[in-house]
Amino acid sequence: NVELPMQYAGVDAQVRRERAMASLESVGLGHRVHHKPTEMSGGERQRVSIARALVNDPAILLADEPTGNLDSRTGVEIMAIFEHLHAQGKTVILVTHDQRIGEYADRMVSLLDGQVVSDKPVAKGKR
Repeated sequence: NVELPMQYAGVDAQVRRERAMASLESVGLGHRVHHKPTEMSGGERQRVSIARALVNDPAILLADEPTGNLDSRTGVEIMAIFEHLHAQGKTVILVTHDQRIGEYADRMVSLLDGQVVSDKPVAKGKR
């Protein structure tokens, strides 16, 4: 599952396995590498999605409602992963309806009916 983007990119099988394992380790799922999605929680499946998005080392990570179907504790865990990625220099763009998630951002762009209604920096320390 995590190897798929690399397969499309023509990455060698051994390199795919190594990078997939490293990516799963980076989101705390190295111990679940042989589990099927049906054997994982919603939060674990979300972390697999993040690992899959990271294997080709993108400069920008786009996440659409990354905490939408998760309980609040698991949502905080997912946001901690995004914070860590941002601290490592990744650009993370999140789309969410959850105002609490916006508190993790450096900048918040709000839309209403498809139009930008505000674009402002977010004061840190709100969490």
